[in-house]
Amino acid sequence: MANGKQASARRVKMAERAQQQMDLHFPGVPEAWLWTRKKNDGFTTMPRTMPLVMQAIDEQSKGQPAGHTLFCLWARSPDHPMLVIENPATFASEAGFVGVRAVDTWRRRMKVLRDLHFIRTEPGPSGDFHYVLLTNPNAATENLKVDGKIQTGLYARFLDRLAEVGAMGELDELRQYWAATAAPVPAPASTPQVAPPPLPPVPPPPPTQINFQSGN
Repeated sequence: MANGKQASARRVKMAERAQQQMDLHFPGVPEAWLWTRKKNDGFTTMPRTMPLVMQAIDEQSKGQPAGHTLFCLWARSPDHPMLVIENPATFASEAGFVGVRAVDTWRRRMKVLRDLHFIRTEPGPSGDFHYVLLTNPNAATENLKVDGKIQTGLYARFLDRLAEVGAMGELDELRQYWAATAAPVPAPASTPQVAPPPLPPVPPPPPTQINFQSGN
């Protein structure tokens, strides 16, 4: 299992290898047609597991898939997990929602993301989703596993990708947090022994009636 330092070294080697392959197969491509993080502006940082995370979200939001909505939030983030959404219509449009109910549709997707713990929200001037905190999508995906809300095959691919990028330690940290903050299960309260109410007194038998008949 690769740690963060090993994964970083691997990425450098992969980048060098990619450059060699590009020079071989795509020589002479103009710089204007290429986008590189070190040269071009307008980028953010997001987990490499995001494609699998989006699949997991869409599995739990069939009929109203919300994976792309999460991606748009990350694409708009200022390389920081905190977002202030002053114009929901802009976010709705970038998420692909159009028409008079575009913002309503976007808000429904945002509620799905909040319910699945991929975001936390606080209301503000623009509505219920004015302040948005992007949670760690790897942690939220692990939470889906705990809740039984992710297919085994997809979860296995998610774990493989985490190992490839050296991020398995995030799950260890999350599990340690859960173990440290889990409230102990209270012991069931013993049922007090209550004495039964006294039985009502038995009424005395009715008096026997004797008929005295005079003899002849």
